[in-house]
Amino acid sequence: MQTSIPTLFMRGGTSRGPFFLASDLPTDILTRDQVLLAVMGSPDRRQIDGLGGANPLTSKIGIVSLSKTPGVALDFLFAQLQPDKNTVDTTPNCGNMLAAVVPFALERGLIKAQVDTTTVRVLTLNTGMQCDITVQTPMSALGRQVRYEGEARIDGVPGGSAPITINFLDTAGSVCSSLLPTGKVLDVITVAGDGFAPFTLPVTCIDNGMPLVLFKASDIGRTGYESVAAMNADVELKKRIEALRLQTGQLMGLGDVSGKNYPKMTLIAAPRAGGSLCTRSFIPHVCHDAIGVLAAVTVATACVLDGSICDGIAVMSGGENTTVSVEHPTGEFSVELGLDLADPQSVTRAALLRTARLIMRGEVMIPSAIWSPAK
Repeated sequence: MQTSIPTLFMRGGTSRGPFFLASDLPTDILTRDQVLLAVMGSPDRRQIDGLGGANPLTSKIGIVSLSKTPGVALDFLFAQLQPDKNTVDTTPNCGNMLAAVVPFALERGLIKAQVDTTTVRVLTLNTGMQCDITVQTPMSALGRQVRYEGEARIDGVPGGSAPITINFLDTAGSVCSSLLPTGKVLDVITVAGDGFAPFTLPVTCIDNGMPLVLFKASDIGRTGYESVAAMNADVELKKRIEALRLQTGQLMGLGDVSGKNYPKMTLIAAPRAGGSLCTRSFIPHVCHDAIGVLAAVTVATACVLDGSICDGIAVMSGGENTTVSVEHPTGEFSVELGLDLADPQSVTRAALLRTARLIMRGEVMIPSAIWSPAK
């Protein structure tokens, strides 16, 4: 006997995974997490018995419901799973999966399309962050429907799609206590650990949507232009980065982060493809093929802060509204920032473009021994 659960399998940005209505899942969190692990086939490196794609970027789940918060239409709970672990982390955000929330809600009839475009305010329950998401909903023979086809392109996704714009309303201190959780725009950290000599390097610890630790690749003996495969094969580098992550996690007020997916660790270098800054991002133990949405927002924010680790490396245009092009291993990610000219350290707005697509609709099956709701 198996239990069936309605789901839409969707791509959001450069991530993908199943989306569920909260009402279709157990209300008990422990049972819910066991259900989600079974859905994805974790823990198993290949996730052979579930929907997971054997990579953290394809081990993600979205849970959506109508919101009870005044002025907000939808609540979104993001769940990060790992292929080879039995963890379900609902602490961090995911700006990529966020792009699929409004299309999912329209497809499932939670909300109605407005005019040719539909703008919906979404609350991410993980961190309390709100954003306005706009999707295209043109009229068809069946009424207004989500448009997925289009010419908008994002690096890391083949072909073109209809654009989805996300305007973040308040991302500073999404998980940490503030934008600069150590109280400084630049910290100098001395790190010691097994398998490598102690080292000291300057870092910027920052959270404008995603807790990040940024440091120069050259300060750790790398160029910052290495391939993803080379980064993932660099055992010494990963040991040093993890030791740095554990130490900075404490400094950022995050406590013991050994079992957490944050802070993300980001190596930076001068741009070499016409962008503002080149990055290599670990999430947190695997080098990202691109960079996460909220990680890109946070990197972009560091680029406009005087005295940060990006100072003197990032190529910036300046102005009240500035676009930061964050280079990554498979292309670039542009973030539009609104700045308060009276306070150059204040970021008033962060907006970006993503795409999404409905890949499959149906029911996912899990063993009834894990959950068998009363009929």
